[in-house]
Amino acid sequence: MQRGSIDAAEVARFNALAAQWWDPEGPMRPLHQMNPARIGWIDARLRRRFGAPVRVLDVGCGAGLAAEALARLGHRVTGLDAAGEVLEVARLHAEGQRLAGAQALALDYRLGAAEDLLAGGERFPAITALEVIEHVADAPAFLRTLAGLLEPGGVLFVSTLNRTQRSWLTAILGAEYVLRLLPAGTHDWRRFVTPGELAAGMRAAGLRLADITGMAPDPLRGGWRAGKRLAVNYLAMAEAPGG
Repeated sequence: MQRGSIDAAEVARFNALAAQWWDPEGPMRPLHQMNPARIGWIDARLRRRFGAPVRVLDVGCGAGLAAEALARLGHRVTGLDAAGEVLEVARLHAEGQRLAGAQALALDYRLGAAEDLLAGGERFPAITALEVIEHVADAPAFLRTLAGLLEPGGVLFVSTLNRTQRSWLTAILGAEYVLRLLPAGTHDWRRFVTPGELAAGMRAAGLRLADITGMAPDPLRGGWRAGKRLAVNYLAMAEAPGG
C-alpha cells in the first residue's frame, strides 16, 4: 500500500529496526558514523545562507540522528516520519537526553507524510531529507512536495546513494551481505538516484542545484568525510527561487 510518497513496506522495514536505531554498533552503524560529516556540511551552508540557526524540517527523520544533531547546533527542528514506532524512539531518546541533563532542544516530532504538511500550508526555510529518497514511492513527486514546503529562497538538502556498479558492490553486496553492517534487503539498488537524475528532479520541481559533495568513510581519522567522489554516497543542496 502507498499513500503519497510513503511506501508502506519501507515503513514496516524501518519500524522493525526502531529499538536498535540509537545503537552505534547496531544496524544503523553507518548512519552514526556518517552523521557528524553530513550535519557539519549542512550546518555550514545554513549559517552561510541565513547567518544564524534556522527552522529546519527533517523529512524521514527516523529516530532522530540528524534532527537531534541539528537541534544541538541551535536549529529549531521539526522531525517528520511515517514510521510510528521509530518516531516514538526519537521522542524517548530526546526526553532521555533532557532528563540526563543535556541542553534543552528546540525539537518537535510529528507522525505523518510531507504531503500532510503541504496540504496544511506549512512552509520552512530549510528542509533535510537524508537517506530517504531511495525509499519513497515516487522520487520526482517527493521532490515536488519538498519544493512546495520551502519558503521563497529556502534550501533543500538531500542525501542518497548513486546508482553505480561501485554502490552495488559497496552498499548492497558489501554492507548488507558480506560485512552485515545493514540488514539484508535494506536497500534496492534500482531505487538509487544518480546525481543527474536528482538535479533533473530538482529542476522539474522548480529548484536549482546549488552544491553537491560526496560522502565517504575516512579510515585514517575514523568516521566519514565530505569529498569529490560521488560514486556511492552523496549530499546535495538545492535552492528555491525568491527570498
